[in-house]
Amino acid sequence: MKIKVAVMFGGKSVEHEVSVISGIQAIANMDKDKYDIIPVYITKQNEMYIGDAVGDIEAYKNIDNLLKNSRRVIMVSDKGQVKLISYPMKLFKKPEEIIIDVAFPIVHGTNVEDGTLQGYLKTLGIPFVGCDVTASAIGMDKYYMKAILKDCGIPVLDCLTFTTGDYKNIDKIIEDIENAFSYPVIVKPVNLGSSVGIKMANNKDELISAIDDAFLYANKILVEHGIKNLREINCAVLGDFNEAIASECEEPLRNSDILSYEDKYLSNAKGGSKGMASVSRKIPAELSEEMREKIRSMAVKAFKHLGCNGVARIDFIIDKDTGNLYFNEINTIPGSLAFYLWEPVGIPYKELLSRLIELALKRKREEENITFSFDTNILNMSSFGGLKGAKNGK
Repeated sequence: MKIKVAVMFGGKSVEHEVSVISGIQAIANMDKDKYDIIPVYITKQNEMYIGDAVGDIEAYKNIDNLLKNSRRVIMVSDKGQVKLISYPMKLFKKPEEIIIDVAFPIVHGTNVEDGTLQGYLKTLGIPFVGCDVTASAIGMDKYYMKAILKDCGIPVLDCLTFTTGDYKNIDKIIEDIENAFSYPVIVKPVNLGSSVGIKMANNKDELISAIDDAFLYANKILVEHGIKNLREINCAVLGDFNEAIASECEEPLRNSDILSYEDKYLSNAKGGSKGMASVSRKIPAELSEEMREKIRSMAVKAFKHLGCNGVARIDFIIDKDTGNLYFNEINTIPGSLAFYLWEPVGIPYKELLSRLIELALKRKREEENITFSFDTNILNMSSFGGLKGAKNGK
């Protein structure tokens, strides 16, 4: 009997379109002999739709028409099963329902990749692919991620963070940044991916512009020294916090100081974007064997320390002037699920996707052996004494 997998993509995120590309790529490559696949499109209003057109990339050229020809559903837990049920329900008519065994979120960015969707799925009790709530949230917040990794000895660039409250006094922000770092500096929304809202500033005027832009996308921003003469090296990791393996290393090629959104998704998108798979890159990256193994080892160490599960892509920076290696950031649900990094080490895309589903089911089995509640009968105790008594006895 096939495992029913709900592949979820889209969502309320500035990376909505990238997620659609990644999700439909995965659906096309999943093992149809093992899995019964249900594509689930999440709109920018967080409504879920299923139907024949949902898995067709061409249908997304006209979203209104797509939704008109699809069925809206909600996901519910019912007697130990998780179901997709047609919505709104009609009076005197039993709603259509599809039982699903595993959820496979292929989503990017705030509101979906940051633990929000993962918490929803966990509450429903369905196994889901990828990081849990905690690892997803930490992986999305660049500041907390740096703090954790720095504490375990992984090199990261020092940074400052600012909120919208600080933004009221931008002169103070500029002063703090210029006292901490020399130009250039990098300004980033603290919780976005795909290089959205990221800019390098070489002087005060550019810094003000970069800060203004970053605050369009987030309530909190991060600023760090910008390395001009750098190499970006990426490596993916597959597994969980107990056991994980590293992929081949790549060097993405950029057209500017940073690898931009355009570099990632638009530069080679003629005839339809292929997502991160379309980026110009060198695979394998031209590295000494010592540096290659250092990066791969550090990637696995970071993955485990952050408590990750499934597949993640970890981005590193090499300062060409000093030779120093820095952890830059982690993508807990990487674009195209980073399949192009696994094929060179003998793991084809279809197998990668199957391994991710197996890891989700493994985690669910392990969680079933953990005690999350126990019977105390406290509400039936004669000495409970009502709300006032409970407060006094706390």
